[in-house]
Amino acid sequence: MRHHTLARARRAIATAGLLTACAIVPTAPAATAAPHTEAATGAAAGGCDVLAPGASAAAEAAVRAACSQLGLWYTWGGGHGPRPGATYGQVDPTDPASDHDPERLGFDCSGLVRYAYAQATGQDILAGTANSQYHSEHVTARFGAGQGTGPLLPGDLMAWGGADSIHHIAVYLGAGKMVEARQSGTHVMVSDVRLGGDYNGAVRIGGDPGRSGNFSTWGTDVWTHTQPATTSARVNKFAGPTRVKVGCQKHAQLVEADGYRNDAWSYLPDYNAWITNIYIQGPAWLDGVPTCA
Repeated sequence: MRHHTLARARRAIATAGLLTACAIVPTAPAATAAPHTEAATGAAAGGCDVLAPGASAAAEAAVRAACSQLGLWYTWGGGHGPRPGATYGQVDPTDPASDHDPERLGFDCSGLVRYAYAQATGQDILAGTANSQYHSEHVTARFGAGQGTGPLLPGDLMAWGGADSIHHIAVYLGAGKMVEARQSGTHVMVSDVRLGGDYNGAVRIGGDPGRSGNFSTWGTDVWTHTQPATTSARVNKFAGPTRVKVGCQKHAQLVEADGYRNDAWSYLPDYNAWITNIYIQGPAWLDGVPTCA
């Protein structure tokens, strides 16, 4: 039976065409994680959720998708099948605790992140390793390790490793908590954030999968806001031109920036945020976009 299970796991990984590594330095015994039972599902409902305001609708959906997997096994290479979702893993040659991973249905760290954002966006936008996710084209903002959790919002991805060698990634929940597939012998769990060691920083993933937006932003380091005013709280930053869906537009605060003057603001439903039309490519009042109620 073990032979057939192992063969099935190897075929799944081979189909995915990649191997992943989510190795971290253990700080607690593997036995501390709860099995995937009804009790664990109840724990997910009470302790794993969006724990702070300000995230985009897609980021909140990603958090809840990751939380829905609470209690599933961590398994090395898990979650990297042809489609997002739990798969059987394989043995990590560097970790004796992974000997049973080919028998365990679950996720590694990047497999869980892939699943969460695929569920949230309807597209497989984060297939690949933790390192490739950290450097994804869908990243709209980056936060250094020295910034701590202050600027983070639920759904941001926290990462550990070197600049080009990220080896672990987790989904921030808010309130100093994160959900992660941590290491062999444990289950998908909620953890306190770990800012020491080789914590590298965090990234924010854009709510729009990137190519289906009906408009594009321009400029660099452009912020969106909770209300159509620059004095309202910031939501997310577009590091560069980004495709976005515009739900509606309205006249609000007059803004002067980069040689332009405009009082029109657009609502971005995938980010649950507003952006001045100055930074949307097109006329001052966008063609074909309805006025917000």
